Amino acid sequence: MASEATKKKIDELLTRSIASVLPSKDALQSLLLSGKKLRIYIGADATGPDLHLGHSTNYLLLEEFRKLGHETIVLFGDFTAMIGDPSDKDAARKPLSSREVENNIRTWKSQLAPIMKLGGFRGSKTVKNSLWLSKLSFEAVMKLSSIFTVQQMIERDMFNKRMKENKPIHLHEFLYPLMQGYDSVALDVDVEIGGNDQTFNMLTGRILQRKYNSKEKFVIATTLLENPDTGKKLMSKSEGNYVGLNDDPKNMFGKIMALPDSAIRQMFVDCTRLPISIIDKILGANPNPRDQKLSLAKEIVSMYHGVKEAEKAEKYFTSVFSDKKIPNDMPEYTRTGNESYLPDAFLSAGMIQSKTEFITLMRQGAITNLDTGEKITGIRPEVRPGNYKIGSHRFLRII
Repeated sequence: MASEATKKKIDELLTRSIASVLPSKDALQSLLLSGKKLRIYIGADATGPDLHLGHSTNYLLLEEFRKLGHETIVLFGDFTAMIGDPSDKDAARKPLSSREVENNIRTWKSQLAPIMKLGGFRGSKTVKNSLWLSKLSFEAVMKLSSIFTVQQMIERDMFNKRMKENKPIHLHEFLYPLMQGYDSVALDVDVEIGGNDQTFNMLTGRILQRKYNSKEKFVIATTLLENPDTGKKLMSKSEGNYVGLNDDPKNMFGKIMALPDSAIRQMFVDCTRLPISIIDKILGANPNPRDQKLSLAKEIVSMYHGVKEAEKAEKYFTSVFSDKKIPNDMPEYTRTGNESYLPDAFLSAGMIQSKTEFITLMRQGAITNLDTGEKITGIRPEVRPGNYKIGSHRFLRII
């Protein structure tokens, strides 16, 4: 019989940051309260080197299940990353090489280390799906494909959208959810955790688990970090406005302070371990959004870099942004002679993720030459020595 503390913990786990539980929350709750040890996993394709706070929600949840004594697995989709997930995409993903995927997995592990126990005694097991997917025969793939119809596949929103827009749908994209679904079979899991945008793929795995292993699989679909005012993603790599788990403390702090006020509560709920009662107390005691975000930024930076670094980042932010000071210790970049244009220098210095991000920031009037006070404009602004402010929280001195 579960203790009252365990009952309360399970109830919060199945409520906090949860969009839906399939086939039902009540059924999963009963199973968890029974004391049975479950096998629970998260699968994600290592398609890029950086994880952001939007990804952290699932891993924080998995870690809580691990602490409750369940068997937890972090699956790195190395095989599926080389195919490309079509979810939420209006064009086929670019396939990656095995070397690129392996490099991404290595960085992911280091980024997840501060918030969960990976490997070792009672830690979450890590696996790669190439272990079984690369060994599937053509006969096995044919058997797998025969379980589903083309009609079932084209029910997906993005496939429908592409068909209406006369955009191509590649055959391997139909196979992707089957490959991801087969992960559930190979691992013989009881529960899968994933973002709400992965529900189709996770339900495919539920069907396959029943077919191959005669076993029910529960699906926990988590909420996505979205701007309540616009409905757009709060963390977007393509637009360069995400908070990376490997961002340095000052950069992470500044990025969180730049988030919209309307997203503060969801960020607390989805990206921290603070109990809901404590979150309510913090938000109630600090009606000023700026003070609320200071608490949020300090909490999140502490999770990934420790309390001392979070305090330093807060002091830096207050000095630079509240007192309007130009930081003395801003990063410096010495030109190599190959950078003729400003975005090239910013890229080489690691200040931006892409030229697309530079263009987006420039159009927003968010790149400033601090020496002249002028906003950077133009199609191809030349690189010049000086002090620059990039966005609301990044600084660079070009020599």
